Amino acid sequence: MTAPPADAGFIARLRDEGARRYHDEHPFHRRMHAGTLSRGELRRWVENRYYYQTRIPIKDALIVSKSDDPAFRRMWIRRIHDHDGLADDLGGGEGGLVRWQRLGDAVGLDRAALIGCGNVLPGVRFACDAYVHFVRDASLVEAVASSLTEFFAPDLMVKRIAAWETHYPWVDRAGLDYFRSRVTQGRRDSAQAIEFVVAHARTAEQQERCVAALIRKTEILWHLLDAVQIAGAAPDAGVAT
Repeated sequence: MTAPPADAGFIARLRDEGARRYHDEHPFHRRMHAGTLSRGELRRWVENRYYYQTRIPIKDALIVSKSDDPAFRRMWIRRIHDHDGLADDLGGGEGGLVRWQRLGDAVGLDRAALIGCGNVLPGVRFACDAYVHFVRDASLVEAVASSLTEFFAPDLMVKRIAAWETHYPWVDRAGLDYFRSRVTQGRRDSAQAIEFVVAHARTAEQQERCVAALIRKTEILWHLLDAVQIAGAAPDAGVAT
């Protein structure tokens, strides 16, 4: 998308604020990419991050419900299909949740325990639920703006795949399919989202609220990692023996 100068400045600010606050710089992520996480720490992250994955289609359904535009709803509902998978009458196909379950298998988690989310840390649950509550209460354009962490996800996925293949050879590489799928999906989704935000945040106040929404999302992702990091490498109740 070629943006006029004013829009280009808004986009640049969104990118700058998001990049400075994105969770790729969290100490836990830096350790993940450096290969210094224990098996227990890696499993704990997979198990707790799965709860966030379960919230994504819920927040996207809330975003769909806010729009009166059929074209927007058709575009955005694809994100729900990406995570939940397609129904048989729509051609079938697995979604991101199933791919994440395979990641859980690959790191040695019990799949039933993973899906049940019974071992999710309270801090992680609080952060993820806070994201759903934010989207529920926000305006449509703010809710869409909060998703713009997708700007940075594809590059993070590329780094994560390389780091896991290098440092965690005990993880079956087929379990990394979720990360691979998000490289292309993230680029598509972020392009659609920024086009919508730029088109609908036309006042200074609206743009400020969109920037604040993106910052709020980065804080939620950071808090999730804080909770996982603080938990340390204690024994994993959900790990298969």
